[in-house]
Amino acid sequence: MFRLDGKHAVITGAGSGIGRAIARTFAAQGARISVLERDEEAGAATADTIRGAGGQADVIACDVASAPSVAAAFGRVAASGRIDILVNNAGVSHVGTATSTSESDMDRLYAVNVKGVYLCSQAAIPGMVEAGGGVILNLASIASLIGLVDRFAYSMTKGAVLTMTRSIAVDYIKQGIRCNCVCPARVHTPFVDGYLRDSYPGREQEMFRQLSEYQPIGRMAEPEEVAALALYLCSDEASFITGQAYPIDGGVLVF
Repeated sequence: MFRLDGKHAVITGAGSGIGRAIARTFAAQGARISVLERDEEAGAATADTIRGAGGQADVIACDVASAPSVAAAFGRVAASGRIDILVNNAGVSHVGTATSTSESDMDRLYAVNVKGVYLCSQAAIPGMVEAGGGVILNLASIASLIGLVDRFAYSMTKGAVLTMTRSIAVDYIKQGIRCNCVCPARVHTPFVDGYLRDSYPGREQEMFRQLSEYQPIGRMAEPEEVAALALYLCSDEASFITGQAYPIDGGVLVF
């Protein structure tokens, strides 16, 4: 079950965190991975790890917020064969309310988190239609489903990811394309460690505990746990699932 042998998965932002975990998990299940990453050095590190474990991976430079960059990257991807799976993982975060969020912050989050999903999906869908189908998985957030304090712009973008997911699902269901999204609560990634280091010097452990306890289960998710859910949704075992948002939230939406 959950094998991806013979499938080609394109994963954006796979140089670290959740994206890297998804790339490694999919490769371990037999997929050939194209790592699309603005930070080529980080992307190369992911690909090296996959190849070192006997998997197949290549790295393609891509800034998902730039239409020319996305077009060039997907041109290279298409030259190596059909795309079976697209994971729109690349994203940025931001802390702020409606009044404390600057216009430049709003534009930056929109460009990466919303426009990036649009551009990459737009580039991948025609080939999937021609090939008779495919799978798109978007990284949303529990911010798509509930209000989070101090996450105004970020929540806006992840709400858009959720609605884009459902739009793609209904528009292309007859062409054999499934589209779902996952909605994590806090995930322990290098981004979290960097945020704590920069924002709370000397109080990292205290704040890490507070962020962990927000989840009723008492901890943050690990990237590999999100990757396991992503694997299921992108596998043939999930072939009856489309247009859905899957929380992975440690009980946040229940309690």
